[in-house]
Amino acid sequence: MTKATVDGGVPSGRDGDRAIRTSGTIGASRPLAWLLVITGAAGVLAAWVITLDKFKLLEDPNFVPGCSLNPIVSCGNIMKSEQASVFGFPNPMLGLVTYGMVVAIGVALLAGARFRRWYWLGLNAGTLFGVGFCTWLMQQSLYEINSLCLWCCLAWVATIVMFWYVTSHNVRNGVLPAPAALRGFLDEFTWILPVLHIGIIGMLVLTRWWDFWTG
Repeated sequence: MTKATVDGGVPSGRDGDRAIRTSGTIGASRPLAWLLVITGAAGVLAAWVITLDKFKLLEDPNFVPGCSLNPIVSCGNIMKSEQASVFGFPNPMLGLVTYGMVVAIGVALLAGARFRRWYWLGLNAGTLFGVGFCTWLMQQSLYEINSLCLWCCLAWVATIVMFWYVTSHNVRNGVLPAPAALRGFLDEFTWILPVLHIGIIGMLVLTRWWDFWTG
């Protein structure tokens, strides 16, 4: 098997991501594969804990989840909200499926799997939907429900990280068309994007309840 191109002609950068094109398929490096496994597992963990607590809350309306630490960090308030079942069933049930799929993709890549362009586009679309949904949930948590769930925050971070690295992989391998300058930037500085994204969310959380944190 001959390695035809690496990263669409762009040298591998600090994130260590190398993709191999063979017969119309695109692989990925072990670092990217492990990133998908780890972020997917973090999402599964968060969804699993929230699902268990949701069942306990249904059995006992007075049940207080372990992550309900104060009036602001209160998973119970989140679970009791309408936003927690926006599709007609508890949101974490969706997370158990989707994050589990990400783990499976990461494991497949670790085993040497390569996927066609449409598959990578589908993964990118899925992570984009995830980021959009997490952004909406964040907005609802901060400005409508007025509470935070630590497990939800873990899922937000995991989704943001996997989205930016999958997008970077696709841009640098020509799955998503982009100018050479952008491919070069992502080759070296992909890490800046999730750090900046998560940093903005952190600032929003800090300023939303500034009096509480500093009181």
